[in-house]
Amino acid sequence: MKQTTIEEARRWASLFLKQHNREPRVADLLLEDLFELNTAMLMAYERDPFPKEQLDRFTSYVKQHAQTGIPVQHLIGEAHFYGRVFNVNEHVLIPRPETEELIEGVRQRLQPGDQTIADIGTGSGIIAITLQLETDRRTLATDLSKEALQTAKVNADSHEARIEWFCGDFLEPLRDETIDVLVSNPPYIAHDETLDDTVKNFDPALALFADNGGLAAYQTIIQQIARRAQKPRMIAFEIGHQQGEAVKQLIHSQLANYQVSIERDINKKERMIFAILDS
Repeated sequence: MKQTTIEEARRWASLFLKQHNREPRVADLLLEDLFELNTAMLMAYERDPFPKEQLDRFTSYVKQHAQTGIPVQHLIGEAHFYGRVFNVNEHVLIPRPETEELIEGVRQRLQPGDQTIADIGTGSGIIAITLQLETDRRTLATDLSKEALQTAKVNADSHEARIEWFCGDFLEPLRDETIDVLVSNPPYIAHDETLDDTVKNFDPALALFADNGGLAAYQTIIQQIARRAQKPRMIAFEIGHQQGEAVKQLIHSQLANYQVSIERDINKKERMIFAILDS
């Protein structure tokens, strides 16, 4: 295999990935990270020689992704979300664009009296960090995984976000905290659901799968809310695209006086639940 220019290496990688039933666009993502250039700038430099030491790294990454499905974000150690770059690894979920829409929905529904936001099951911390930076509210975040919290803290430090971290089962560590807005993207995939190998083999199972057809995490969080004397004014969940009515019914069955709406994402799939406490 001989590639002397960026263009030749890109052409080889795209073909190699396609032959292995992978997305050819991965080649561009790896090149953009390697050279710290956007797509337009890569095209402008595509006839330049490809430095040997970087070519070896690029070739290795392409082959690893093609043969194992390891996500690009794990290869390069970072992912983009809401205009920022976050560290990711095997202990946390890779951020999805749909979660940006959850954050937008929360921002649109915030009221001046909402002083404290809690991100339940924070993972890499993207929701907590983004909301703290975008809203300047007091922000709490919980996770059962100590490794995930370590990653989240690194991300918060790199973005100078002020987050209060708690290790524990969803809402349990926040028993004594007043929460105005509760946000969560919990595990919601049923154990028997078929997943792409780039997800199944590399995202942490703790953050992906839930019992009871993927509803167990919502059941637990809603039960924890029901036991609290003080209820959040707003509850915001990311959901599986076929779980809207089930989660809505869970809220209605245990929490009184909440107006619940199911919202669709940009792909017209049910992806978010917003529950607002009647004043």
